[in-house]
Amino acid sequence: MSALHHAAGIIAQVGDAAGLDADAAKATAAASGAGMAYGLAAIGPGIGIGYLVGQAVQAMARQPESAGQVQTTMFLGIAFTEALALIGFVVFILLKFV
Repeated sequence: MSALHHAAGIIAQVGDAAGLDADAAKATAAASGAGMAYGLAAIGPGIGIGYLVGQAVQAMARQPESAGQVQTTMFLGIAFTEALALIGFVVFILLKFV
């Protein structure tokens, strides 16, 4: 959190140097903070989906007769993990426009 606070301070200093008023500097800092927040929120689901698919492929290679059940479970896991990324996107929109 400290890094985001530091980045917002730097953005505010740049805005002051560029002659932006307080509202424009606040909007710039909010957009930058929201973008970084969504970028961080997308890392976790990306790692999770990669791990999930890798383990599913390994399970299908070990027991090909259960591939259908493993694939169904994999797609459910992907959907639930992707929901985390969508929640992060909603938070990004809320930070940007509110």
